[in-house]
Amino acid sequence: MPDALPLSGPRLLERFRALDDFLLAHQELWRPRPFNLMQLPWEARHPALANWLRRRSLEDAEAAHNHPERLAAPEPFAGLAVASAALSETGELPAQAQSRAPERFAVDVPGRKWQQIQHFASRLQFGAKPRHWLDWCSGKGHLGRALAHDGTSLTCLEYDRNLVAAGQALSDRLALAAHHRLQDVLATDAAGQLDASHTPVALHACGELHVRLLQLASAAGCRQLAVAPCCYNRIDSTDYRPLSAAARASELQLSREDLRLPLSETVTASARVRRQRDQSMARRLAFDLLQRELRGIDAYLPTPSLPTDWLQKSFADYCRDLAALKGLPTPAPRNWPALEALGRQRLAEVRNLELLRALFRRPLELWLLLDRALYLEEQGYQVRLGRFCSTLLTPRNHLLLAERVTHNACG
Repeated sequence: MPDALPLSGPRLLERFRALDDFLLAHQELWRPRPFNLMQLPWEARHPALANWLRRRSLEDAEAAHNHPERLAAPEPFAGLAVASAALSETGELPAQAQSRAPERFAVDVPGRKWQQIQHFASRLQFGAKPRHWLDWCSGKGHLGRALAHDGTSLTCLEYDRNLVAAGQALSDRLALAAHHRLQDVLATDAAGQLDASHTPVALHACGELHVRLLQLASAAGCRQLAVAPCCYNRIDSTDYRPLSAAARASELQLSREDLRLPLSETVTASARVRRQRDQSMARRLAFDLLQRELRGIDAYLPTPSLPTDWLQKSFADYCRDLAALKGLPTPAPRNWPALEALGRQRLAEVRNLELLRALFRRPLELWLLLDRALYLEEQGYQVRLGRFCSTLLTPRNHLLLAERVTHNACG
């Protein structure tokens, strides 16, 4: 049976080691990207699974996208799905009975974001009542205000001057004891913004931003902190730099491209955005066939992100203009509709082949989360890791709660 409780104590390291073994053992299945390769290395070893996935439609792939573990695919898919689900279970952090922020605090907050904030806030159970919230990468400070609605002091740190001004105006209108400060949290002077009396919180701070918080908060002696990480690939290096001793000792070496895998799950895109995404990807896959011919090299050629108005061009013009952009010869006239159809066919195959990689989305994300949890343990915190909301609200639904219990860490 999957664990029902959040991860804490010895189970953090136990789960990390189990995930490490799982990811290392199956690297050939999750590292290669179907978008970049005409044939994947694992297909020769598992031809029945490869053929089964390649025969499916784009609609089939979309239906299985958020729950690939439910797919009745040939082995080794089913066995991996069971292992993935068991290793990815973290349990839900308990919600506390609390006075929720009044609805007027939701002004100017998109509905989905407000729900995320409410769920996040309800899971912040600490042994001692926070005395001063610090909203890290705060934007307009919506999270901080929701937490400080009872009069607790609040500091919000934000890089965008306009968001700082807008956030201060909202806090002033609600008569809160809030200070919105202009701060690049990656700058060397960011450490001066934290002290031991603060309880830092971060809801979906990206990559380097939330790692910086963990480092500075622990160095400042902050007694408590709560972080829901996001966008692990947004780092300032080409390869991932592990935080904890356990991750540094692992043989698993992750590239920035590997770190994109946990983010490949989408639940919030509109139908229009999905259509544009599919058209763009199908065209890029068709162009991939063309560029292999033009270069005489059977290898993927990275192409830049293109403005959406490129999708308004005819497919022939799209290919000619993209070839020119990449410094390739002008393609000769050909059956453009047939090539575009091949791109759509490849998109269906790619999306279905991606379902095998998708079984490793959560295990890899949990490996990264546990690296952060174990790092915080090394800094003297007791850590709990669990879900704070449903994946339907956000796929980045894990929360790290850390608290020091020694009195000399209180500041």
